[in-house]
Amino acid sequence: MFLPASGSYQALKARFSWSIPQDFNMGRAVSDDWADREPDRICLEHFSPDGAHLSMTYGTLAARSNAFAHALSQLGIKPGDRVTLLLPQGFETVIAHVAIYKLGAIALPLALLFGADALEYRLKTAGAVAVVTNSFGLSRLEPIRAALGDLSHIVSVDAPAAVGDILSFDALWQGGSADFSGPVTGPDDPALMIFTSGTTGAPKGALHGHRVLAGHIPGFQFAHEGLPLPGDKIWTPSDWAWAGGLLNVLMPALLLGVPVVSSPAQKFDPAMAFRIMAEMKVRNAFIPPTALRLLKTIESPRQQYDLVLRTIGSAGESLGRETYEWVKSALGITPNEFYGQTECNFVLSSSAKLGVTKAGAIGKAVPGHSVAIIDDKGRVLPAGQIGQVAIARPDPVMFLEYWRDPKATAQKFIGDWMLTGDLGRQDSEGYVEFFGRDDDVITSSGYRIGPAEIEDCLIGHPAVRLAAAVGKPDPVRTEIVKAYVVLAAGFKASPDLAREIADWVKHRLSMHEYPREVEFIADMPLTTSGKVIRRLLRDRDVSQVAPAERARSASA
Repeated sequence: MFLPASGSYQALKARFSWSIPQDFNMGRAVSDDWADREPDRICLEHFSPDGAHLSMTYGTLAARSNAFAHALSQLGIKPGDRVTLLLPQGFETVIAHVAIYKLGAIALPLALLFGADALEYRLKTAGAVAVVTNSFGLSRLEPIRAALGDLSHIVSVDAPAAVGDILSFDALWQGGSADFSGPVTGPDDPALMIFTSGTTGAPKGALHGHRVLAGHIPGFQFAHEGLPLPGDKIWTPSDWAWAGGLLNVLMPALLLGVPVVSSPAQKFDPAMAFRIMAEMKVRNAFIPPTALRLLKTIESPRQQYDLVLRTIGSAGESLGRETYEWVKSALGITPNEFYGQTECNFVLSSSAKLGVTKAGAIGKAVPGHSVAIIDDKGRVLPAGQIGQVAIARPDPVMFLEYWRDPKATAQKFIGDWMLTGDLGRQDSEGYVEFFGRDDDVITSSGYRIGPAEIEDCLIGHPAVRLAAAVGKPDPVRTEIVKAYVVLAAGFKASPDLAREIADWVKHRLSMHEYPREVEFIADMPLTTSGKVIRRLLRDRDVSQVAPAERARSASA
């Protein structure tokens, strides 16, 4: 599962092969294996704004996760049961994850930002029997608890002792046995369920086997250019409840012996992000494109902060040429964009050290994964043609199924190609360019227009902090391009600025791609994983257009 040493991308592809043990457990792989060899090795560090930073060793992680797994088993939780983690980044979150895997249960990470309806849907759909959370999560659960018939146990990481029927996390692991020995698990045994973000349709539970961790290792090492190297240490602002935080950072880093920095939950603060990376001596970071664009608000970061960054990976949305070039110039690092989905992650990537990097492109297929651009019949398209990004099965990083939804699972495939719903094109060198989700593509005057390139151009304007491009229904052109813009500090919305921004795109892209409407908004709707929810913006336009259409019909 590990990348061999190699000086070129082609040699790496030729030399790599999958080798995953038949006895493989994610929990033991990220804790016990290291604890047996180097129990005092640091695996986790926690940033505290007051400077009182904390750390944990592999020996402590192994012992506490064993004890918590034993305590869960004493509560009657058994292999295959779904245990929810409703927690921010922190040591307790890691202990709980590792314990659940060791027990053979299925971890269900959920974001604390979810409202009552979103939580109820996911907990009921998964049939979760237990929740590990904090006081904030308890307040989220309170109004829906009566509706959760399968939920038998709630564990609070804040409670020093049991309060009513709320159990204490500390009391449980302190009363458990560190000698716990869980069931033998194989690569295909269920370990983790992550719900899709729901940008289109109802969220679905993507069920993964223990092999999903092994499947992430080649891409993780590829994007972070030979990690682990001496002194490597990684941090991400991304929620560990998202595949990006959990599987692109936390779990693979622990398996490779690289310390992971956690930080308190907060709305992304660019200045705080730079402070965390400087104070904690972070060498490797995973920063989604939206967060990278917000970092641009900090002037001369290398002069303000004592940064030791070696690699930056980015994924979740298209990085774009503008942000790519800013990272290179402002931080002195070539960012390595990569690509995947909740169902099948880290399959395309850049690696500047190996010469795999191109502004505006995601990268190439990571060794061990087969990725192609296909048409609606499942046929591989030639270079330069737009089609759907697809991944060939079998693949260790690919999901087992959608939870209890065989129809949706079957619809995810054409033959042995897993469909992503994302459009892209591949050039003659093998680089894949992201074009947009199939339902995000704008159809205007016969042209099919991807939003990614427009958004990349928009954020190049000094007044634009964040941007989204959508198709607005139009009786003549089918749709027109409409831009939603969050302004940078110091700029005020005005018709003149809207025209200036539209002209900026017209003169840099083309006459058919520029936004014919620009609307300024205070906040961009984002998923918990940092992706723009264009559907909400499109729905907003449809609701505005429909009354106007009815009015025109009435007056005709």
